[in-house]
Amino acid sequence: MRKNLVVCLSNTEYEVSLEVRKIYQLLNDDEAEALDMCRVIDESGEDYLYPKKLFAQIELPSIIEKQILLAA
Repeated sequence: MRKNLVVCLSNTEYEVSLEVRKIYQLLNDDEAEALDMCRVIDESGEDYLYPKKLFAQIELPSIIEKQILLAA
């Protein structure tokens, strides 16, 4: 399973689960992508499906990405 990072652009309808401008771990899910959704590890620490439009994928230097993933 591929791991990537996304930043939350909007938490409309998901105020408890997501924080705007926070970085989240995105999990690869081809079925979710086909539905224009993405699988994200949210504030609960579990992965859930959210509309892709709520996030933007980001690329960080590998040292920073490793630290973020270790802290998750």
